[in-house]
Amino acid sequence: MTYTANDRWGAAELNPSIERLRELLQSLDIEDKEHPDVALKYETEWCLSAFPSGLLVWENVEAEDDNAMHMKCVPREAILRLWLKLARGEIAAIQAEPWLPGYG
Repeated sequence: MTYTANDRWGAAELNPSIERLRELLQSLDIEDKEHPDVALKYETEWCLSAFPSGLLVWENVEAEDDNAMHMKCVPREAILRLWLKLARGEIAAIQAEPWLPGYG
């Protein structure tokens, strides 16, 4: 299973450790409106993008249809738990979360 994390400035890391994922979430404390999110993407192109406000966006970035869903005010530990599910390929478990349509 392969997953990739993207930091706020566009650098990608293949299969980062849990410690590195925590660091990426902590980077959301840095004020940077130009680079607002960090993301984890699974090999099937499903992606979870996290923003400083707690906005979490779930989408398949390669799908042609608009499949984006979101949740607001998600605590970082909950984001980390979802990222770890995504790293294991647990797409159905993530889909079962209380998502709202669109990018929020």
